[in-house]
Amino acid sequence: MTTTQQLLTKISQKTIEIKTKHPELQKYLDETRITLPQGDTQSSEIDNDALSNYLNSLNSMVQKYKANT
Repeated sequence: MTTTQQLLTKISQKTIEIKTKHPELQKYLDETRITLPQGDTQSSEIDNDALSNYLNSLNSMVQKYKANT
């Protein structure tokens, strides 16, 4: 089981990879961040599933980009 801290570390690493190796994808980072809960309500809590889904969307975005270049 992946901990919250491990997921956040992987997300940070993937974001840095996108910014350094694929800067043309940076414009999509804000769009993919929408997949995370937002706001100040209780329902806006971010759980490991949401973080995992966000990481998967980042990985998918990079893989699709690499396949098309």
